[in-house]
Amino acid sequence: MKEPFQQKHPSFVALEEWQKWNEDLVVGISTREGGFSSAPFDSLNVGLHVQDDATTVVRNRHQLAENIGIPLDNWVFAEQVHTTNISVVSEEDRGKGSKSLDSAIPACDGLITKERGIVCAAFYADCVPLFFFDPETGWIGIAHAGWRGTVDGMAPKMVQTLVEQGANRESLRVAIGPSIGKANYQVDAKVIQHIPNAHHDSAVHQQSETHYLLDLQALNKELLLMEGVQETHLYTTKYCTYQDDQLFFSHRRDEGKTGRMLGFIGFK
Repeated sequence: MKEPFQQKHPSFVALEEWQKWNEDLVVGISTREGGFSSAPFDSLNVGLHVQDDATTVVRNRHQLAENIGIPLDNWVFAEQVHTTNISVVSEEDRGKGSKSLDSAIPACDGLITKERGIVCAAFYADCVPLFFFDPETGWIGIAHAGWRGTVDGMAPKMVQTLVEQGANRESLRVAIGPSIGKANYQVDAKVIQHIPNAHHDSAVHQQSETHYLLDLQALNKELLLMEGVQETHLYTTKYCTYQDDQLFFSHRRDEGKTGRMLGFIGFK
């Protein structure tokens, strides 16, 4: 499969293939290009929870929203705390977290909606962005999955929640977006002990007695397949946030002093 996320604008990469079902659908993740922040957050940092100037961050968000074509007041953000909590977004949530941290949906790492004119958004800087779209029912969603969210089952829980709300498992599409790749994600035994042995062949490479390489993208793909998502409906990026330093922020590469990208999915 070719790379699903294409850079059609300096400030974001987009999954345009899903637009064949609905031309008003926008799906993608921002890059670090085209913003106003200074180093080490240069330049399109959209995270208010890092030590960047808040006014500049909101300016960056407005710029990104303008580039995508949906006003920032229509975006919805959550307070991401590495949980598997999922919120069903409605009209009354429009604009939550868009300009301040304290107005975000609390303690949540997954957002789903069927409402038009709303963008569900989440922040990343190595963790896995998961995008969901059912072209038959119009349900969409986005999730943030670091290693803890991944092993705790964020991906299958998103599928289950979407199906409970009315989405069709058989027609559901899922995209695994730009995140840190296996070659650059070394973890210790404390992390690996949470990975079921059944997934070690595909997602874990042991380097020594105490160090391992973990493939979060492969692990999420296996969990989605086990949950009944069809393999032909899965899209996996080839981008690595650690390696693609000119395009993406990376918490690990930049030793924690860096900005955040913004994943988004919504209907114009």
